Amino acid sequence: MSPITGTAADKTMMPGSASTTAPVPAASPAASGPPGASASEAHRVPSPTARVRRAVSRLPYLLVKGATKSAAIVALLIVWETAPRLGLVDRTFLPPFSEVARAWWGLAADGQLTDNARASLVRSFSGFCLAVAVAVPLGLLIGWYRPVADLLGPLLEVFRNTAALALLPVFVLLLGIGETSKISIVVYACLWPVLLNTISAVRNVDPTLVKLAKSMDLSAPRLFQKVILPSSVPVIFTGIRLAGAASILVLVAAEMIGAKAGLGYLINASQYNFAIPQMYAGILTISAIGVAFNQALVAVERRLSSWRVPAGG
Repeated sequence: MSPITGTAADKTMMPGSASTTAPVPAASPAASGPPGASASEAHRVPSPTARVRRAVSRLPYLLVKGATKSAAIVALLIVWETAPRLGLVDRTFLPPFSEVARAWWGLAADGQLTDNARASLVRSFSGFCLAVAVAVPLGLLIGWYRPVADLLGPLLEVFRNTAALALLPVFVLLLGIGETSKISIVVYACLWPVLLNTISAVRNVDPTLVKLAKSMDLSAPRLFQKVILPSSVPVIFTGIRLAGAASILVLVAAEMIGAKAGLGYLINASQYNFAIPQMYAGILTISAIGVAFNQALVAVERRLSSWRVPAGG
């Protein structure tokens, strides 16, 4: 009779014997999901087809939004084109938009528009940057430190109520008719919107935030970095956008008085030579530059104030 070998369960229960039963593997995260689900499906990335379908589904909304925003401009261009042709206005002084567009293309083709626009942009951008570089730090000091405000307040009240174009002859007499006088008048015109809005922004910071920051023993530089500047960005950029518009308008007026290049010079020379379509082409170029400049400033403002929560969210 053969000896009794025992079962696997008996061998497992015998003292001193090693277990031959394989360990049960732990349940993976994917196994706990629904049947048929895999780990890759848990973090599924939309396929290119799904992205295309999503873009196509948003296309009607984007078309309606774009049409709504451009409806007023299209209507203006239609009126501009049809009014001179129907005799509602004298086409000698207001030519149809198509003639202005052809004149604009001719100026762009022979390089006149590019050269004059470059000259105006260099002057305008230089004066604008200098004004922002001076006005923002000065506005922070005046808005935060009362002794500085008491010292400079009366002087600022005198100059900020003096129009920039009224001082243009003074700048020309003191600095000549070169680039220095034109950039200086742009600096003067852009300084006040940025300065006054910066002062207002600092003085209207939420006092609760300032007290909370001081209770955390923040130093003055850290207080400016963490509380004052972030809270002041929206109002400061309102002044910067106003300064951007002023930099172009004042410069064009200055170029009409004394300049040999620039969009203001182009408009003035076209008027004297009775080249009316070229004059309107220069005006349209100034408008396009102003809109592009404003949109660029809006994009920078959104980037710097991305921490703000929208009112609806």
